[in-house]
Amino acid sequence: MTLPFWEPGPAGAGGPAAPARRDQSPRRLSLVQLSREIARSLATVGRVAVEGEVYRPRTSQGGWAFFVLRDRTCQVSVVCPARNARRCRAVGGERVLVVGSLVWVNDRGQLTLEAEEVTPVGEGAVAAMIAEARARLAADGLLDRPRRPLPRLPRSIGVVCGTEAAVRQDIESVVAARFPGYPLVFQETTVSGPGAALSIIDALGRVSSRPEVDVVVMARGGGDATALLPWSDEELCRVVAAAPVPVVSAIGHEGDRPLCDEVADLRCGTPSIAAHAVVPDRHALEEELAGLLESAGRSLGALRALGRERLRGAEVSGALSAGLERARSRLGRGAERLAWANPGQRVESCRRRLAASDWRGPFAGQLGADRRRLDAARRHAWSLSPQHVVERGFAVARRSDGTVVRDPAEVRPGELLELRVARGVIGVQVVGRPAEWGRQDE
Repeated sequence: MTLPFWEPGPAGAGGPAAPARRDQSPRRLSLVQLSREIARSLATVGRVAVEGEVYRPRTSQGGWAFFVLRDRTCQVSVVCPARNARRCRAVGGERVLVVGSLVWVNDRGQLTLEAEEVTPVGEGAVAAMIAEARARLAADGLLDRPRRPLPRLPRSIGVVCGTEAAVRQDIESVVAARFPGYPLVFQETTVSGPGAALSIIDALGRVSSRPEVDVVVMARGGGDATALLPWSDEELCRVVAAAPVPVVSAIGHEGDRPLCDEVADLRCGTPSIAAHAVVPDRHALEEELAGLLESAGRSLGALRALGRERLRGAEVSGALSAGLERARSRLGRGAERLAWANPGQRVESCRRRLAASDWRGPFAGQLGADRRRLDAARRHAWSLSPQHVVERGFAVARRSDGTVVRDPAEVRPGELLELRVARGVIGVQVVGRPAEWGRQDE
């Protein structure tokens, strides 16, 4: 970092920069501008990996970890966000390797190293870290989970490996021997050193998400415990267990046992053994197919011979007798049905059913209802009948042609009429109108 009042030392010098000449006037900056320039200068440093001793570690309620990384002469504040807590193991007095980036905190005016991962350096500390991760994985049921079977004929095989040529050549040589030209998808990444765990996780996610990949092999050559430490990362183990396809672990040699071996669907001692496990043997497949075809042909021939033998041994007369017997049985059942269809039997059955049923009750109820409706109609008709009017003292006059007399002007004096009263008919002769009777009296 170069500040305005310092000048860089001579080229190649390892010491601090020489003071600037006093005849140069300093630039005037606000605190915001100064903080911005410091942050811009830190951005050029990039990601770093620093070793040191953990001093005064503490953890906040939100899961953030804080400690001081120091050696004999220098120290720097380290903060580990909660999202990286699984990859940060900070124990006081332990020597660790911190991978992260420098951050300038404006409100406190403090330079902080934000850690992506914190891994121990000593063998004892590495073993303790792996043991703690193993305990957490076991508590979540990932170590004894059911293993997924490997596909016998995968569409494509994904391989996560480093950039070294030895591992890739081993796998390609096995493919050339077992099934030349079998589709492989290589995803090369950093497999050791600072930040390797994140790179492996990213590579595994990319290759396992491809639709044509049905199985993934994680392969790496041998190495010491520190070199193989990224393969014991807890987050990597969880990604392996949650992968959408089966994962085969082939890390190091037979004696190497990183933690990902315990969560993978299959553990192989070397990358070559893993390639033998996932790459089908073309020659064996062809032999198996030929054997299946031959077995199917033999089965078909045996069935055909059995059919011919049964046809030769068939007795025509016996088959005819059996057919006649079946026909007689069917005719007997038909005769029983016809006997049941006899009219006399059907009539007798209907009589029994009629005797057992209460048919009078519904009939009597319906008859009573009809009678009530008839009485109501009769009363209504009587109320409208002329006879009903006559019964109240009125009479109906009819002429000789049967027409009813409604107006005195319709008759003439001397005309004979028929007068109907309540109890019979009276013949009368018209003498005159009441008005004329009055005039005659006068």
